[in-house]
Amino acid sequence: MATITASPPRIGLPGLLKNRAFQKLLLLAVAAAILVPLANARWASGTWPSALTVDFSEPLAKASDWIIDNRDSHPLFLYFFGHVSNVVVIAVRAVYLALLAIGWAGVTALGALVAWRVAGVRLALGTAVAFLACGLLGMWVPTMQTLALMVVAVVASVVVGMLLGLAAGLSDRMDRVLRPVLDTMQVLPAFAYLLPVVLVFGIGVPAAVLATVIYAAPPMARLTSLGLRGADKEVLEAVESLGSTARQRLLTARLPLARKELLLGVNQTIMMALSMAVIAAVIGAGGLGDRVYQALASVDVGAALAAGIPIVLLAVVLDRVTGAAGEKLGAEPEPRSGLGWLVALIGVVAVAVAGRLAGRLDWPEAWIVGIAEPVNRAVDWMTAHLYSGVPVIGGTADWAGHFTTWVLDPMRDSLQALPWWGALLIVAALAWVIGTWRTALTAVLAMAAIGVLGVWKPSLDTLSQVLAAVAVTLVVGFAVGIAAARSDRLERALRPVLDVFQTMPQFVYLIPVVALFGVGRAPAVAAAIVYALPAVVRITTQGLRQVDPAALEASGSLGATSWQQLKQVQLPLARPALLLAVNQGLVLVLAVVVIGGLVGGGALGYDVVFGLAQGDLATGLVAGAAIVCLGLMLDRVTQPTERRAKKGA
Repeated sequence: MATITASPPRIGLPGLLKNRAFQKLLLLAVAAAILVPLANARWASGTWPSALTVDFSEPLAKASDWIIDNRDSHPLFLYFFGHVSNVVVIAVRAVYLALLAIGWAGVTALGALVAWRVAGVRLALGTAVAFLACGLLGMWVPTMQTLALMVVAVVASVVVGMLLGLAAGLSDRMDRVLRPVLDTMQVLPAFAYLLPVVLVFGIGVPAAVLATVIYAAPPMARLTSLGLRGADKEVLEAVESLGSTARQRLLTARLPLARKELLLGVNQTIMMALSMAVIAAVIGAGGLGDRVYQALASVDVGAALAAGIPIVLLAVVLDRVTGAAGEKLGAEPEPRSGLGWLVALIGVVAVAVAGRLAGRLDWPEAWIVGIAEPVNRAVDWMTAHLYSGVPVIGGTADWAGHFTTWVLDPMRDSLQALPWWGALLIVAALAWVIGTWRTALTAVLAMAAIGVLGVWKPSLDTLSQVLAAVAVTLVVGFAVGIAAARSDRLERALRPVLDVFQTMPQFVYLIPVVALFGVGRAPAVAAAIVYALPAVVRITTQGLRQVDPAALEASGSLGATSWQQLKQVQLPLARPALLLAVNQGLVLVLAVVVIGGLVGGGALGYDVVFGLAQGDLATGLVAGAAIVCLGLMLDRVTQPTERRAKKGA
């Protein structure tokens, strides 16, 4: 039966004038017609005017010199930072020596038995295989170094995050104060944390641990606050009616009700701490990250992969174990669970003692499987056969060159050719249409701050890379997400792949792109695409699957085809999820594009890396601040405000 579709009504000028988005753009056009000639007459068009730029290099250089001159003599460093540094060193060394003392067999047994008690036999076997793989790759000692740093950093991050989350969850004033601080900490790229910490603590483990704590504590704080604020009010009222004090209510009601959010916070903290612990190798953290960093510096892809695989295995194991523990909360407790833990502990002790008596604490060198040489031979073959000169399709280097010439260069040149006030107007229009005037003002001020910092052109270069990467990520991510939402088999097949990609630290993504594309801006963009793609696919799939089945049934009963259902029902109803996918894609792409400074990405990423390498506080911090402003602006122009969402305009 043929379906009859009514033609959409034409919107006349009166109807257009009633449209809220059109009203905003019209008002903005009127304001621009008045302000732009004035601004153009005073500062002229083109790039950001130097008269509106503030030079921060001199005060930051003075601050850097003061820190360096007083680091060994000032009481603040001797009696506070010095003690903090000593505590961190002692804690990391104690954990590291404990791991070495129980040997590879004891550590493997401990990991497997913890996974068994938390999540069952299957994950226990996976955990054991992961630890054994670290030894087989010849990375046992670096893995223990990374694990020791991780343990100390995660414990400190959880404690700091919980304290901040308790303050924000119990006090509206503290929540308002901490929210912008946590926003800034999460948007600031990982590299930007390293420079000020190195100035205070120097190169080494203390700086690496404290930079990791600063980077990994915000998700714990946010989720703790969320859990406390989302506690069942009826339960709290019932506890209060029994005459309990505020402290008793917190310990007996609020925290137990928020236990799932707290464990999710621990999970996210572990993932971010592992990512940062790898990046912190740049400042002497040692471990697996140092092996990856040194291998990338010498373009030794085989050695980088040998160290990168254990990082991924650690991330997957830690993610699965903490995730399984979160799912287990609220379930019926197993009988004699205390006895099970006792048996597990006895088993670990027995394995560790047996390893010590047998003199097998260290991983046997005869069991090491070297993969660096065959991987490098494979890379050499790829370079010879795939890197360039492939008939018809060209090689990977050709693709990177074409992408740079046809996409990145024109986009960068177009953005840098915009008059500065034109860029501000575009930002204001995008942010105001999708949000409120406060959203637009915040976005414009963030963009203007980039000009004030004096890094207008490098920021637009970074923005061009972000936009290009996001465009590719959204096209591929939406296509794969739509396909996965409409096929259970594809969704099940993609799930383990997406899990692995989402748990991989940012640093590891640089290994394959360097092997395939060499160095430059295109490889940095490629790494960002691969890093952001899993999140976009997951959010898109989830959003489409959560569309009301009744709406699909109604459209199907009217004779709508599968394509019409997707276009006219699923995509419109999943709009909030799709916008969230765009927002998350932008944030994740920005994080890796900055790290791409290590592989020739240039722009702000290069400035951050250069500032860290040269100890140049001014260059590094200014570039880091510009990245924060860029991230804040991109967030505001892609995430609708609550007021906008409620109106549904």
